[in-house]
Amino acid sequence: MEHLSYWLFGSILLSLILIQVNQRIGSPVLLILDRWLRWVSFALGAALLCRFYGWVDRPFWVLAISFFLIWFLGETLYSWLAISALSLSPLPLFPRYALNASGEEWPVQPRLLKIRTWLRTEGFAPSQALKAEIGGGIYLRVSVYQDQAATTRIQITFLPQANGAITVCFAVATPLKDGLRVVTDNLYIPFGGFYPENWLVERRPRVRSLPRLLKRHRRRVEKLNSAPEGFAVEPLAELNAAQHELDRLNTELGFLYPHNERDDHGKITQAGRYRVWKEIWMLNYLGRSARYQ
Repeated sequence: MEHLSYWLFGSILLSLILIQVNQRIGSPVLLILDRWLRWVSFALGAALLCRFYGWVDRPFWVLAISFFLIWFLGETLYSWLAISALSLSPLPLFPRYALNASGEEWPVQPRLLKIRTWLRTEGFAPSQALKAEIGGGIYLRVSVYQDQAATTRIQITFLPQANGAITVCFAVATPLKDGLRVVTDNLYIPFGGFYPENWLVERRPRVRSLPRLLKRHRRRVEKLNSAPEGFAVEPLAELNAAQHELDRLNTELGFLYPHNERDDHGKITQAGRYRVWKEIWMLNYLGRSARYQ
C-alpha cells in the first residue's frame, strides 16, 4: 500500500504538469492522458482511503473497480446533462459562416505560424478567412487554403479553450469527378450525426500533424478509381451549403427533431443524444471517433 501511495502522489503531480503544459499547446492527446490519470487515480485513491480508515470491509481490488465504475457513471451523467443543455440551448449545431474581415485570421503563436509556413512551402495558397459565432460572442475562426489546381482544400479551424489555449484542427477535402467527396480530418469535436452518402469521411483525432493527415488523405484519394475535380464555388458558399445539407439530412434521419418540434423537445432526439454521448466518450478516452453503421 505504501508504494501505491507514492504512485498516486506521482500521478497527481503528473496530471498537474500536463494541465500546465497543455495550457500552452492545447493538445487533445495530452487531455486524453490526463483524463485517464485522473480516472485511475480517483479509483485507486478512494479505494486506498476506504481501506486505510476501515470505512468499507471489502478487498482492495473490489473497491478500486467500484470507484472506477462510479467515475464512469459520474462522467456519463455529466455528459448527458451537457448534451441536454446543448439540445435545449439556442446555440446552433451547424452555424453559418461569414467572411472574417477583422484581421484576426491567424493567431500569432510560433507553433501555429509554422503551419502557415509549411502550407506555403507545399504550394497551398490562402483562399478565404471565415468565422462562425457559436454563442456568447465566441467565434470559430477558419482559414481555408487550396492547392494550385483547386482540387484539394485544407480547412484550418482554431478552437478557443476555456483555459485560454487555442487548439488547431484540420480538415482536408477533395471532390471527385464521379460525385464522391473525400474528407479526412482530425477534429475532436463530437458529432455523432450522419454524413451524406457521397461523403467518404475519415476522422483521425489523434493525428495532430498536418503533413501526416494530408499524406493519409492523398493515399485515400489515390485508392479510388476517380480523378479529382476542382472546387466549383468559393469556400464560404460551399461550407454554408454543406452546413445546410447536414442539418437537413440529420433531421430527415432522426438525429435531430423537425424544426417545428425543437421548441418543445430541443434539437437532438434521444437516439441522437446517445450517439453524441458515445462519441464524447470515445473521443475523450480513446481518441477516436465512434463508428456507426
